Amino acid sequence: MDDQNKNLILATVLSLLVIVVWLVVFPAPEPTTAPDETATATDAAPEGDTALTPGTAGAPAATGETPAAGAAEAEAETSDAPRIGIDTPAVAGSISLRGGRIDELSLKNYRQTLEPGADIVHLLNPTGTAKPYYALFGWAPGAGLDPEGVPGANTLWQAEDGATLTPDSPVTLTWENGAGLTFTREISVDDKYMFTVTQSVENTGEGAATLAPYGIIARHGLPADLKNFFILHEGAIRMADGELNEIDYDDFETASAHEQIAVSEEGWTGFTDHYWMTALIPVTDSGFSMSTFQDTRRDIYQTTVKQPALTLAAGESAEVTTQLFAGAKEYETIRAYQEAGVAKFDDSIDWGWFFFLTKPIFALLHWLNSVIGNMGWSIILLTLIIKALLLPLAYKSYVSMAKMKELQPEMEKIKERAGDDRQQLQKEMMALYKKEKVNPASGCLPILLQIPIFFSLYKVIFVTLELRHAPWFGWLRDLSAPDPSSIFNLFGLLPWAAPEPGSILALIFIGILPLLLGISMWLQQKLNPAPTDPTQKMIFAWMPWVFMFMLGSFASGLVIYWIANNTITFAQQYAIMRSQGYKPDVFGNIVSSFKRDRSKPADDAAKPRKGDKS
Repeated sequence: MDDQNKNLILATVLSLLVIVVWLVVFPAPEPTTAPDETATATDAAPEGDTALTPGTAGAPAATGETPAAGAAEAEAETSDAPRIGIDTPAVAGSISLRGGRIDELSLKNYRQTLEPGADIVHLLNPTGTAKPYYALFGWAPGAGLDPEGVPGANTLWQAEDGATLTPDSPVTLTWENGAGLTFTREISVDDKYMFTVTQSVENTGEGAATLAPYGIIARHGLPADLKNFFILHEGAIRMADGELNEIDYDDFETASAHEQIAVSEEGWTGFTDHYWMTALIPVTDSGFSMSTFQDTRRDIYQTTVKQPALTLAAGESAEVTTQLFAGAKEYETIRAYQEAGVAKFDDSIDWGWFFFLTKPIFALLHWLNSVIGNMGWSIILLTLIIKALLLPLAYKSYVSMAKMKELQPEMEKIKERAGDDRQQLQKEMMALYKKEKVNPASGCLPILLQIPIFFSLYKVIFVTLELRHAPWFGWLRDLSAPDPSSIFNLFGLLPWAAPEPGSILALIFIGILPLLLGISMWLQQKLNPAPTDPTQKMIFAWMPWVFMFMLGSFASGLVIYWIANNTITFAQQYAIMRSQGYKPDVFGNIVSSFKRDRSKPADDAAKPRKGDKS
């Protein structure tokens, strides 16, 4: 076997290895399923379970495995307490007057699945449900102030009867501690996902009072729909003075040994899921601190912001404001909040290591979709734009490949002259390349550039909300999921369902898009005659179909990109080859690929056959 065959086989094996590793590390998205709403009482959070609240004002947050002073266990499930409804164009839910918690929230514009009548997405849940997830606010008492004299997780607030929180009607909660402090909490919401919580306190007593405002987002247990994909961050996220930090659930510090992050100017912190997020955003010029930890005893993950302590003399009052984002990570919405002053809020979308590519790629794709109104056609047009930008490199690559073919006879002569002298072979080859002004590596450059672009587009399609449940046409109703059609039921013509996504049968009985991918790769090969070497010919013959099955489980949006890329590459290469005086015989190469090669190698024909006389 000559070096050329060895190199080809090695390149093929490495390519397949890359695909296998990719499928293992970056598995195809799993179908979205509705949460189990039949949880029994044993699945629900224990009664009285609540987040740890900060301790004494001016001191660090609670550092023990039990609630800090002044943070008693919840006396009853929040479902038993009076509630204030929430109703906006984007969300629906309620606020519990037990602690004034924002603990019930659903996203009106998003469904759990594509099935007719599917439930809308539930983001926040009160204690007493299977997966409590809520935001609460309060005040940490200063020295000399009774912990029961400040509002916390279990304070029963008062509100106007029949009040409902809407974009046009904020709600006001009040509570008096009976010792001269009157607390007021005004909650407002916009028409998207941003709540504004303004906490105020008035000291009508005779002595001074010191206390510090805080906000908490608490999550009991791991999310029910946790993906655990390497390509996607799920867990806590925080921005502190321009520095983004992501904490996986496995990396949460314990409540007894967690770090306080001091923020001098601006920042925010919260939890991020695949498509949804909650975040606390203090509105202050005096700095604040934030922390992220897990109460391992009760399996509660929480993130906290605590603003500086205030000392109020008799007759004085003060107020602080904290914003709460709770909703979908919509690009336009996130960007609007960033422009309104939330620092680097678009980094809450997981752009990944190639953010310098994923951000502009998505921005262009998003703009195309806003013009066209269809994400599938936008992906195809995006592919065309990318290929146009890479055309100068592609042109040089194809011209170089054409010249290399012209030099093939001369290269064969050099090999014959050099024999086993590899040093002389390399020397004469380099001299030939220099004389003919050919760069043998130039053909690899467009391929190398395609790799980060491909990874970035995969990231964009997988992590961005705009691709979730985005249809193209016909049976392709979700471009973030694999093609649901299957050979198993003749693409829906036979009266039985296709194999379950992710199963072995689904990998074998692929859909229409993977088939088109294989055909597009096969046609691209037919621009050139099949190699004369049997080993090369076999590898080239099988490669499109191997890749077809291996990439069949990728998101259909990515497969559309690859098909479009192959089609445009075919057209580019055909045109460039014609411009260089070579007319590809595509039809002839296709016909020849179906003809059986009946010729026998000369040395094989010379061997005596069984039964022949010597």
